[in-house]
Amino acid sequence: MHEMALAQGMLEIVEATARREGASRVTQVRLEIGTLSHVAADALRFCFDAVTRGSLAEGAELAIDDVPGEAWCMPCGGTVPLARLGDACPRCGSYQLAVTSGSEMRVKDIAIA
Repeated sequence: MHEMALAQGMLEIVEATARREGASRVTQVRLEIGTLSHVAADALRFCFDAVTRGSLAEGAELAIDDVPGEAWCMPCGGTVPLARLGDACPRCGSYQLAVTSGSEMRVKDIAIA
């Protein structure tokens, strides 16, 4: 389950930021997760709850913002929506696509006390 490794990495980022800011507690972590990233949000929530026990982020709310998939189509020369990796361009049917959005996962912000 790669969500456990992701949750642990996320906790490292959150705790380092909270300590740098002199916080005693993290109350919320907001993530952006691309629809093409293959991250299961429910599994990530479960893992986040597990790895944050005993940390500054214990009990923090995990808010997740979905980032839609987009790609640049070489033949069309424009940005198109992309529901899944490997799909064809919805405009021209080409598979010459470069993903421009939707494959990322990042900590957007944290709320501290």
